[in-house]
Amino acid sequence: MEIAVLGGGNGSHAAALDLTEQGHRVRFWRRDANAVRALRERGNNLTLKDSRGEREVKIGLVTAAISEAIEGAALIVCPAPATAQPDIGRALAPHLRDGQVVFLPPGSFGSYLMAKALRDAGNDAKVAFAEAGTLPYLTRKHGDFKIAITTRASRLPTGVFPLSQTLQALEVIRQAYPAVEDAGDALSGALMNAGPIIHPPLILMNAGPIEHFEHWDIHNEGTQPAIRRVTTRLDAERMALREALGYGAPHFPLADHYDDARDEWMYGNAAHDKLVDSEDWRERLILTEHRYMREDVATGLAFLVSVADWAGVPAPTATGLLTVGSAICDDDFRKTGRTLEALGLSALDRAAMTRLLETGV
Repeated sequence: MEIAVLGGGNGSHAAALDLTEQGHRVRFWRRDANAVRALRERGNNLTLKDSRGEREVKIGLVTAAISEAIEGAALIVCPAPATAQPDIGRALAPHLRDGQVVFLPPGSFGSYLMAKALRDAGNDAKVAFAEAGTLPYLTRKHGDFKIAITTRASRLPTGVFPLSQTLQALEVIRQAYPAVEDAGDALSGALMNAGPIIHPPLILMNAGPIEHFEHWDIHNEGTQPAIRRVTTRLDAERMALREALGYGAPHFPLADHYDDARDEWMYGNAAHDKLVDSEDWRERLILTEHRYMREDVATGLAFLVSVADWAGVPAPTATGLLTVGSAICDDDFRKTGRTLEALGLSALDRAAMTRLLETGV
């Protein structure tokens, strides 16, 4: 396939390399013109490191022009953090064409946000937006031109917006990511997002060590029994919310990620051990700026709390963690984060929300 990959972070680099190795024709877009120039000077070559060792991979096209990246692309993969979605959505909207599929792994309901940007730009193209429960990769950059992939997702529950385009969208995405599984509509997909469950307890309950130590591995020393108990309670609230909204199992409980004796989770068995063993997550963390705070607390957790409030489902652990995160950042993420109120959807009743999810903006 012709595939556009958008963004300059860990997930976007991993996708550009992995999809190229699969034989797809990849156009890699970064808004950073200097980074594009530097990669072109290397002949579009990046180094991929995974369980098979290290090798050079040449990306087909590297560009700072988003129109050039997506022209003719059947699939547009955007693994950028949710905080980048509004800007990318506005840049993308005028150039999308009928039949294209935009894949956000994960999304935090970014599928709706980007679909609305499309209509706000006056573009009436029939485009499907999909979002998965996690990135397709556990991955970290080792410098500007080397990317380490610790493991690849074996199951990717994915919701589609609008739901009416699910069959076509998943058919396209599976050509790149065979692990994709139908999770229903985009709200179901958003409530599969593992980031707002695993990361808020880690970033908030490790606040002291993060600010004290030069480097800290929140997935190793930071994952202690007390934190796991909070994560389990938080995940139970997510699953209760899904059930209340009519979304049935599988809910991909995070406990499956930690316990190999349970069902296979999104990254397969022993993923947590691989993550810790790689030591790629022993890093310098700026508490108030880190992606786990800005994407998974201020965006993903704020969205989860707002949906729970809208649905009338108690979520005390989620609400409490959101409050603590707001205090740490001297903010109020319930007011300033990504919520149904901020998206202009909080006044919808259940029937109107169902219609929106089914038919689109």
